[in-house]
Amino acid sequence: MKSKLSLLLNVGLSLILTFGFMLIISSATNVVFAQTTDVTEPSEIKPSERKTRRVPALRSRVYDQLSRAQTAGDAGNVAEAIKILDEVRDKDSSMNGYEKSMMYNFYGFIYYNNEQLEKSIENFEQAAAQDPIPEKFEQTTLFTLAQLYMAIGKFEKSIEKLEQWEALNNGVIPPKNFVLKAQAHYQNKNYAEAARYIELAIDGHEAEGYLPDEGWLILQRAVYYEMKRPEKVKEILAKLIRLYDNAKYWIQLAGMYGELGQEKRQLAMMESAYQLGYVESASDIFNFAQLYYYHEAPFKAAALMEQAIENGVLERNLRNLKFLSICLTSAKEQGRAIPVLTEAAELAEDGELDAQLAHLYYNSDKFEEAITASNKAIEKGGLANQGSVHMLLGLAHYNQQDFVKALDELAKAEEFKSSRAAAQQWKQFVGREKNETEQLQAELNSI
Repeated sequence: MKSKLSLLLNVGLSLILTFGFMLIISSATNVVFAQTTDVTEPSEIKPSERKTRRVPALRSRVYDQLSRAQTAGDAGNVAEAIKILDEVRDKDSSMNGYEKSMMYNFYGFIYYNNEQLEKSIENFEQAAAQDPIPEKFEQTTLFTLAQLYMAIGKFEKSIEKLEQWEALNNGVIPPKNFVLKAQAHYQNKNYAEAARYIELAIDGHEAEGYLPDEGWLILQRAVYYEMKRPEKVKEILAKLIRLYDNAKYWIQLAGMYGELGQEKRQLAMMESAYQLGYVESASDIFNFAQLYYYHEAPFKAAALMEQAIENGVLERNLRNLKFLSICLTSAKEQGRAIPVLTEAAELAEDGELDAQLAHLYYNSDKFEEAITASNKAIEKGGLANQGSVHMLLGLAHYNQQDFVKALDELAKAEEFKSSRAAAQQWKQFVGREKNETEQLQAELNSI
């Protein structure tokens, strides 16, 4: 039976945090046989004036039974271990407080190993309640209880046990206590207290010449994020990068620059992260491309999107193809934008992208393709401005000298308020052009 077990407390923080704490469980192998054990009581008085806690010995007959339970537990025979402990408990009237405490400690240990946390807590509570027991043993049990209560989501109880631990403590409170208390306050949404305790843990650790654990800084970042303190979050992320260089911290720091309105620094941070190979996920690459586009660098945005799609990092889906076409169009790469937008339009249920494709074709003097795309847009429907599509159809037919169809489409555009004024002007112009062309053709025919 080990005296130390690793207990991973999977506590859901808003920025997904998992912290590991060492669950200390006393075992009978740590017992020192003596008639009495003198342990200093917590006090502010001088050591020579402190009272001692007189603790009776753990007798060999009790120890032998606990050792049997330990052997069964180590072999994975939980039922046998519990049975042996039950036999010991049946004779608890003849046991002293320390022996009872050790018995309940073994119960707690075995139930914990069997993932029965509620029963484990119940027995560790009993172990801590016995009197008298060694002070250090009581502190260890209280800290174990604080961790177990944390694990089952009883955060106030966790804090309560930590404060009981502190009441027994004579020296400096170790950082791990402050961190656990900070976690409990964080989970209770008491962010100001969480910030205070995590600061105490980090500052104290650094004052002793040690680096703060990565998990502590992650918790500190989460606390200040919830407190809406972006400047503090930025500072903590910069520290995480210095101490524990990790791709996610670069991306998160770039995001914080954006939240602080420091867009140029945000872009510079993302570019640095990209050069270091830290911008790898589909979401990060897409966000980076959007950042380039926002900073009026559509060509870079398009290049990034094209490479990611070609490499399979980004899917050839509607969202990505649509954004790529926007970037290419803004970069005045209409020839490259057209096939991308055509592919996107085929994936879309409504005709919006077909209407945009029609504009690209029209601006490229590809009037027949513009007409085809416009008709497809109207056929698919769901257009935000159908009148503008009829307008474009009218102008495309006009450029093909098909005045009748042009006037027909302009008349349809006139039915929509958003395009009515422009459609009326173009109808007059096209009508005059139609009459002049017909008159000229008549004169030519008469010659």
